[in-house]
Amino acid sequence: MPIDVKICGIRTPEALLAAAQGGARAVGFVFYPPSPRALIPDIAGNLARMLPTGVRAVGLFVDASDDQIMAVTARVPLDMLQLHGNESFRRVAEISARFQVPVMKAIRVATAADLAPLAGYEAVADWILFDAKPPKSVNAMPGGTGMAFDWQLLQQVKISKPWMLSGGLTADNLAEAAAITGAKMVDVSSGVEDSPGAKSLDRIGSFLAAAGRF
Repeated sequence: MPIDVKICGIRTPEALLAAAQGGARAVGFVFYPPSPRALIPDIAGNLARMLPTGVRAVGLFVDASDDQIMAVTARVPLDMLQLHGNESFRRVAEISARFQVPVMKAIRVATAADLAPLAGYEAVADWILFDAKPPKSVNAMPGGTGMAFDWQLLQQVKISKPWMLSGGLTADNLAEAAAITGAKMVDVSSGVEDSPGAKSLDRIGSFLAAAGRF
């Protein structure tokens, strides 16, 4: 059964169409200004309206206020909000109640201890995303680092909500990652880029082809 794919950090019509036509089930737009993949809402809105039916538009936010999220949702037709910061259980619940669209919470993983909050987030989020924990650095991005984590850590946990695997995925290691974790949906960004923020149409095609071989 093919693995569903979300391609995050889409910034151009060409990348969006390569993702959608190649079989991606979702695309992500980044609304975190420090990121090289960040978009302004008007551009993201134009891209989101190009998506065919059945491909979700996901907005990625990092510790955003209600006003910051509202400034985006007023201009961009989003099907899901992805929270990729240090949002608390209560904050995730607040955003879910306020914006009335599915919410996905990212959990950044380096060790088994990082999975401790899982149950709390499952109680308030619709989806969970497991991503690699970035290095402790002033300039470290909260995601899209190209780093992987120890996928075997996910074999030790029971996950009750729909979930995605992210972090360092490429067309070459996707099969191994899926075999170890049992992931049915994955999220890729840097693994389909030539450089941070610059999506490669060839890499997008290769990744989606690899996902379709399951």
